[in-house]
Amino acid sequence: MKLIIGLGNPEKKYQHTRHNFGFLSLNSLSKKNNLTWKKHKTSNSLITNFKYNKEKIILAKPQTFMNNSGSAAKLLKQYYKLPTNKIIVIYDDLDLPFNKLKISKSKSSGGHKGVDSIIQYLKSKEFIRMRLGIGPKKDNAESFVLGKFNEEQTKKLPEIIDTSHLALEEILAEGYDSASNKYN
Repeated sequence: MKLIIGLGNPEKKYQHTRHNFGFLSLNSLSKKNNLTWKKHKTSNSLITNFKYNKEKIILAKPQTFMNNSGSAAKLLKQYYKLPTNKIIVIYDDLDLPFNKLKISKSKSSGGHKGVDSIIQYLKSKEFIRMRLGIGPKKDNAESFVLGKFNEEQTKKLPEIIDTSHLALEEILAEGYDSASNKYN
C-alpha cells in the first residue's frame, strides 16, 4: 500500500492557483480513473483509492490548508499503518521553473511550509517528493503562489499534469531510483 498526498488549499478561491498544483494533479488522476473523493473524517482529508499492479494506492487531499498539511499526513499515516517511505507528496515548487518536475526524497522542505509541516508532524524526511515547478516568481512569494496560472501556463497544464501521472506510474512500477533518474 502507498499513500499519495497532493498539497493545496481547500477553499474554492484557491482551486486554480499555483499553490494547488498537488490538488490539480490528483484531481486529474482521479478523473481519468473515474474515482470518487470522499471525506476521511479521522484525518480531515478527501481520499480515494485504486489498485496499481495489485497494490492499493490511496490518494489524499488534506483539507487543513497548506501550512498545516502535516497534521493530516500524520493521521493518514497512522490510520493506514504506513511507514514514512510509503508516502509520496506532490506539491508546487517556487524554485523550479514552470514546466519542470523533480523527484527527490530525504531532503529539507526548501522553505515550502506545507512540506515543512509534514516533516515536523512525521518527524521524518524519508518520504518521496514530486515537485512541480511554478517559478520564477515575479513578486512576493505569498501573492505569487496564491495567484492563478497565466494564460500560457494554463494551456500547458494538461501536459505537465500528464507528466506528473507518468512520473507517479514510474515510482509505483519501478521505484524511486528509476523515477528520480528519469524525472530530474
